[in-house]
Amino acid sequence: MNALNVAEYTHSLGLQAKTASALMAKAPAAIKNKALKALARLLRENVAQLQIDNAKDLERAVANGLAGPMVDRLKLTPKVLETCAEGCEQLAAMPDIIGEILGMKQQPSGIRVGQMRVPIGVFGMIYESRPNVTIEAASLSIKSGNACILRGGSEAIDSNKALAKLVQQALAEAGLPQDAVQLVQTTDREAVGQLIAMPQFVDVIIPRGGKGLIERISRDAKVPVIKHLDGNCHTYVDDPCDIAMAVKVADNAKTNKYSPCNASEGLLVARGVAAAFLPQIGAVYAAKGVEMRGCPESLAILQSVPGAHLVPATEQDWSEEYLAPIISVKIVAGVDEAIAHINRYSSHHTDAILTRDHMHAQQFLREVDSASVMVNASTRFADGFEYGLGAEIGISTDKFHARGPVGIEGLTSLKYVVLGEGEVRA
Repeated sequence: MNALNVAEYTHSLGLQAKTASALMAKAPAAIKNKALKALARLLRENVAQLQIDNAKDLERAVANGLAGPMVDRLKLTPKVLETCAEGCEQLAAMPDIIGEILGMKQQPSGIRVGQMRVPIGVFGMIYESRPNVTIEAASLSIKSGNACILRGGSEAIDSNKALAKLVQQALAEAGLPQDAVQLVQTTDREAVGQLIAMPQFVDVIIPRGGKGLIERISRDAKVPVIKHLDGNCHTYVDDPCDIAMAVKVADNAKTNKYSPCNASEGLLVARGVAAAFLPQIGAVYAAKGVEMRGCPESLAILQSVPGAHLVPATEQDWSEEYLAPIISVKIVAGVDEAIAHINRYSSHHTDAILTRDHMHAQQFLREVDSASVMVNASTRFADGFEYGLGAEIGISTDKFHARGPVGIEGLTSLKYVVLGEGEVRA
């Protein structure tokens, strides 16, 4: 597809999405829910075929030498597909927030003023690797009454095409416009440049992928962008804490899965509990092959752990998103130093404190400047599905409009509504 054809193609996608968005905005909740339930059913009915299509992407990824964590993100296992189907059903069961009026108040003039929740209109989603994002984005778009244009990575093109076909089938079954969810069918990178520069059709762009992709889109887009750059998440083990619980949570936060952006990449440990905690978590990490890049004080304690893979940490390690069996380890004086370290080095995605001190927990919640802040829980919970949002379009580390996992509300806007009985301004 040459540049001219790509421009014409993306322009037609935008026009079709804009037209469909008007129909989606006024679609009754029951019809949108019907489409979501149909999509859940179609996903379950087509597991075998979806895995055949997914296998093409996996074979190509391995042949092209794609890194292990990236190949892992490509997989459409039966479990992943079932989670997608459950997400659709969870969204269908949730109340419809479109059209709800908030904060209606009578003014001295006699008018009543409130805000109505409305769809954003058309959003463009640009993402890499994970084909399940196609379903998450489509289902949230349907529930929130929007239209969307999806552009997945070239490494997942066969999987994404197969999933998008099911989405359009579900929309048709419910009597909704198929163009409400469109997948960019070309892998030509020029399509991305076109998509992010069509303010006449696209109301917001949501990139989800590597830092390079998001920086490029943030720089070049001519429409607003909801973004997060990376996931350098931290788990801080406080003094006092339940050591056994801290070992369990710190293990899960790092090793449950290495590739997601909500895996902990940094482990901060209060000096008062370091001698008791570090040998225990060190043994767990050593058994699982996790490399520990530590400060001198932490390495001195971890040296006693048999089989531990220890490396002196550099300044760069405190800022690193590894997406691999590597974790940085630093001993800190206490909660104040932990908060200062996180606010300096984290990507403001998700950070957790493990503590038995209520005041420390409250201070951490107030002062850590991240989209999700947790007490006594694994950072791996930072996810729209786990938060009860049904699914997520991504996790925003921006501070305006949407922050944290972006679900239905993040894909809506508020407009003022004014109700009067003939009042005129004096």
